[in-house]
Formats: sequence, C-alpha cells, structure tokens
Amino acid sequence: QLQLVESGGGLVQPGGSLRLSCAASGFNLDYYAIAWFRQAPGKEREGVSCISRRADRINYADSVKGRFTISRDNAKNTVYLQMNSLKPEDTGVYYCAADRSSLSCTMRTYGMDYWGKGTLVTVSS
Repeated sequence: QLQLVESGGGLVQPGGSLRLSCAASGFNLDYYAIAWFRQAPGKEREGVSCISRRADRINYADSVKGRFTISRDNAKNTVYLQMNSLKPEDTGVYYCAADRSSLSCTMRTYGMDYWGKGTLVTVSS
C-alpha cells in the first residue's frame, strides 16, 4: 500500500519543541519533493515548508522561518520537521505530501501525488 504516515505530534507548552516525521511506505521518497502543511480549526490548509528531492531547495512560510527546520533522510525514506520555539498559533493538524512533478519544491495544496492523514500539534499552557 502506497502511503505517507506522519508522527510526532502532541501537546507542548509555548516555547517548546517537537519533531515531526513523515515516513513513506510502498514507494521511494528519493523521487519526490515533500511539503509540510498545517490546518488550524476553522482555517484553510496552509503550506509550512518544503524540501526538494535532493534537499538542494528548501522553503519556509514566513510565519515559521527561523523556528522550523525541514530535513530528509532518503535512506530511511523519511522527512522531518523540527519545530522549535512553538507558539499557540502553530496549533493544528500537520500533514505531509509528496510531489513527483517538481524538481524544486512547492507548498501548493493541489496536485500532490500522496498525502498523509495528519498528526495533531497542540501548543498550549
């Protein structure tokens, strides 16, 4: 079965850190750019960060620059999102998505080949 599975979400206090993982099964992530998205209650899904196949292109949303770091380990078929200095407004369900068409990376919400089911991040005291 071809799928992406996110993990690592949870409840954390403001200022804390979490590391999310996006693991692929049934296909090789080497051929895909990966993007992270999040969706807060009552809001649209938004792009957070993306990384190209060879990790030579990385982008971040302005709201997370300097706090979040995306990385990939193709040997483990996994992409990570290290989230530091978390704020309450970072709360939401975090999704990863795979895009085979892009040689760079994109945070568009359409046209992705695979989506995970999401992991919940709650930042609250």
